Amino acid sequence: MATESAAKPQKFKAEVSQVLSLVINSLYSNKDIFLRELVSNAADALDKRRFESIAKPKLTPEGHEPRIRLIPDREAGTLTIWDNGIGMGKGALAKDLGTVARSGTKEFAKKLEEATQQAEQGELSLIGQFGVGFYSGYLVADSIDVVSRGAGSADAHRWSSDGQESFTIEATEREEPGTSVVLHLKDEQKKYLEEYELRNLVRTYSDFIDYPIELLVDRKGGDDDGDDDGDEPQGPHFESINRASALWTRPKSEISDEQYEELYKHLSHDWEPPLCRAHFSVEGTQMFTGLLFVPKRAPFDMLAPQGESEHGVRLYVRRIFIMDNCKELLPRWLRFVRGVIDSDDLPLNVSRELLQDSAIVRVIRKQVIRRVLDALGTVAKDSPEQYAVFWNTFGAVFKEGLHFDADQKDKIAPLLRYESSGSEGLTSLPEYVERMAEGQEKIYYALGPSSEMLLKSPHLEGLKAKDYEVLFMTDGVDQWAVEGLQEFGGKPLVTAMEADVDRGDDGKSEDADKEGGELSELRERCKQVLEEHVSEVRVSSRLTDSPACLVLPKGGLPAHLERMIRSYQQDLPTQKRILELNPSHALIKRMESVRADEPESDKLTEWIEMLYDQALLSEGSPLPDPTRFASRVATLMEQQG
Repeated sequence: MATESAAKPQKFKAEVSQVLSLVINSLYSNKDIFLRELVSNAADALDKRRFESIAKPKLTPEGHEPRIRLIPDREAGTLTIWDNGIGMGKGALAKDLGTVARSGTKEFAKKLEEATQQAEQGELSLIGQFGVGFYSGYLVADSIDVVSRGAGSADAHRWSSDGQESFTIEATEREEPGTSVVLHLKDEQKKYLEEYELRNLVRTYSDFIDYPIELLVDRKGGDDDGDDDGDEPQGPHFESINRASALWTRPKSEISDEQYEELYKHLSHDWEPPLCRAHFSVEGTQMFTGLLFVPKRAPFDMLAPQGESEHGVRLYVRRIFIMDNCKELLPRWLRFVRGVIDSDDLPLNVSRELLQDSAIVRVIRKQVIRRVLDALGTVAKDSPEQYAVFWNTFGAVFKEGLHFDADQKDKIAPLLRYESSGSEGLTSLPEYVERMAEGQEKIYYALGPSSEMLLKSPHLEGLKAKDYEVLFMTDGVDQWAVEGLQEFGGKPLVTAMEADVDRGDDGKSEDADKEGGELSELRERCKQVLEEHVSEVRVSSRLTDSPACLVLPKGGLPAHLERMIRSYQQDLPTQKRILELNPSHALIKRMESVRADEPESDKLTEWIEMLYDQALLSEGSPLPDPTRFASRVATLMEQQG
């Protein structure tokens, strides 16, 4: 028998009471969701006990039947969600239930407040994404007791709290390992004690759960019409109220969209339906089933550094849960995908080390990639508006596949989307090629912090004059992603920001070379004045309206990326770029005239430095000495006045 001891109240961890207030008062418009969350937790506990028993058979004695039970008690006003899963000890109760969002309570509170303010209607749920689904019970309960006994232990404990400032843990008894969540329902939420209500909620939200969900019912004998059904048990007894079969094992024809959506919500704890899904079975040398979902919105940790975010699908072996977030089955550039893979060929005691060196896993991984790309291709073709939602949410991550998974680039390329100088909204590479101007042999792109800034960039002037469209690449990953693509449809991708871009044979290059020879002394003077900043001074064939621009050496980093990297890596070597001059611009002609009259004049030096500053401003780069630039501009204005 457990030794009773006085339960000393313990404070929740910092900010937890604030988060609980948000959960209880603001999180859901549909309070029914509490049952889905708590039943999902119970199913997870059963999965874990089943998995742990593979290595430790004693955790599951012979004859053990995993199950979840719903026990309404009208007299006490309580609803109990009972399971005989892995259970928890005293330490786990304090850690898991006394700490909200262990990965970052402040971050949880911040995002929850933001989402609450933004959502005007509909169900709002960030609970599961932060690992705090248990707290949804406070939506319908004044207080909650959790009685739990860990598998393999004889000790049980009771965790109790009203969701305010503190909780207590005390020793108690439980007949078998597992957990009972006892909800002391609010007076206005007593409808959740009704048999019809509970059956309906399980059928709606948890019918796919792969364990029996049993409801305690009490048949008084005879129906309302007076007829007595002798086959129906009388008195209090448990009845199974779900199908208790893994959804992914059923034929597609037997599964409704609503059932697919509820499984997705169980896996992702998202409140919106997924963007698309892929349900498939593979038979042959390897046999496995997959059910994959692409969300509409990003998980909160999607952009976290590798190792700090959770991603992957759930791995089952012959319907037995093996591990969550199985990264080996999913490339990092598809880390937003959620779902289930159920293999018939992997061993039950499979480890991550074995997964990393498994031919079966490599086959599954290829199928996962293929099925996701096929599903996205269907969305892109049939619903461009929905695909734009996907791209704006996940495009920056998806493009990582060009760099990290070169074998898939031909399948990824048609799914890429960019803004451009020749289209409104997003455009694809096939659409760009279809619109290419006569005689254009290359696909041009520009890298920068925003499409608005790139649209005004002097680097595009020559291309615009020839009616060549330019793709705008504004994500940090684009610099490396596009290097993995290199060409599409036999047409090379060329950056408009580099110095040696070929713009076709229209006579302008020869004219530029001729005028460049005439400007050789001015270029040399510019090189002397700007030797700390530029590696070379050239005559440009790309400029039509601007006097000068700064271009990248071959393989150089765009200025905005260099600044971004330098903010993290202070010792990054300075990259000297190339200054290009427009020989037909009136300012350059005036500078050449000044040079011819006074080759060493201070006036020419100042003009060269101002020309460099102007080139920096036109690309959106900060000036090395903005005060000096402002002073020079004021002086010039005075002289003109």
